[in-house]
Amino acid sequence: MGGGVTAGSHGALLVVGDVVTDVVALHRGPLAAGTDTAAAIRTLPGGAGANVACWAAHSGCGDVRLLGRVGADAAAWHERELRACGVRPRLVVDPEAPTGTVICLVDAGSAAERTFLTDSGASLRLTAGDWSDGLLDGVDRLHLSGYLLFSESSRALLAAALAAARARGVPVSLDPASAGFLTDLGAARFLALVDGVEVLLPSRDEACLLTGLPDAADAAAALSRRIPLVVTKLGPRGALVARGGAVTARVPAVPAKPRDTTGAGDAFTGAFLAALLAGAAPEDAAAEGCRAGAEAVERVGGRPALKE
Repeated sequence: MGGGVTAGSHGALLVVGDVVTDVVALHRGPLAAGTDTAAAIRTLPGGAGANVACWAAHSGCGDVRLLGRVGADAAAWHERELRACGVRPRLVVDPEAPTGTVICLVDAGSAAERTFLTDSGASLRLTAGDWSDGLLDGVDRLHLSGYLLFSESSRALLAAALAAARARGVPVSLDPASAGFLTDLGAARFLALVDGVEVLLPSRDEACLLTGLPDAADAAAALSRRIPLVVTKLGPRGALVARGGAVTARVPAVPAKPRDTTGAGDAFTGAFLAALLAGAAPEDAAAEGCRAGAEAVERVGGRPALKE
């Protein structure tokens, strides 16, 4: 990693979440309605859960495992891409639905902000039947993608995974994943479904949405009265660490020249979890997350560069 924490293999990280195909379109300025807008377009592997797993491996976690669901159309490609990043995938091949696809419209201006058009496909068709308690063998941390909350079948899997982790004493983290989908689900229902999670990693918008508070620090503090550790990602303004109803650390961002902000939050989460597994304090782990986030925004797509 790029900073003060040296990550190593201290037990496995299991990530459960979405594996999708990203179609990234980099354009400059507003889209021209009703006609053509010039863009550079690339097809890349993505998905919040898969991205987190890849960044955790990139950040030094020696045993990263991923449970996800894909269609037969792209299963072999996704497996190869995950293994190339150092992740051990367990991909369930859906007999009916194609692999999820996300069209990422990225304004190549100064902020490189992105808009997503999402066809979840097979990714949210994980079911409780895809879960086995044996998946936790040798696992020190379980991370759940918040996208699992947005379909009935994957909510059942999330509940089974949470129960199994609680029975084994495996700590669980969760990233809310999408402010848009979270609005549809509702804050009260979300908080009820994630009861038992030890670490919550929301974006600023997600933290404010979950609490109804306009200030990110107030929102993080409020969430930490319900969830033991809350790490709120603020993008170019760094991150907040909150415990016991108070913000305990404000972690600065690492300067970067953004090309594509797709996956920046996933990079933060993956590096943060790798650092926790290596024994870092949450504040130091958040600094590692900020470093990875800066690395991510300078690349196109949501994954780290493959190591030579």
